[in-house]
Amino acid sequence: MANKLYTAKAHVTGGRAEGHGVSSDGALEVDLRVPPEMGGPGGGTNPEQLFAVGYASCFESALGVVARRAKAESGDVAIDSEVSLSPDGKGGFVLSVALDVTLPSVAGDAAVELVRAAHEVCPYSNATRGNIEVALTANGAPV
Repeated sequence: MANKLYTAKAHVTGGRAEGHGVSSDGALEVDLRVPPEMGGPGGGTNPEQLFAVGYASCFESALGVVARRAKAESGDVAIDSEVSLSPDGKGGFVLSVALDVTLPSVAGDAAVELVRAAHEVCPYSNATRGNIEVALTANGAPV
């Protein structure tokens, strides 16, 4: 890609079990640990949590873009995200995502259409499309 808008850089050591990660600008610094649900000690974050926050925040920005393009007001958006890690049955693992989008100032089909449009422009959605399951809801309605 010749026209990069931004490149995030980070350094990680120790992986998910006893890891530590820091962004190149020092704004993000995290200890990585296996969650108790997977038999680990907890006490740190994990890649799935980081992905859940990243995807939800990027998706909310994409909603703002599509709302402006449609000359609509998206209002106060909230997104609850879930990223699940599951065995793939072949010795590896897969992710799945659920984004529950709440748009209090947008009703019915209009909310569904905004979320559908955001899913088309969000970089995380574009990166995951066809690779993992992504379930979307808008004000409780499936998208």
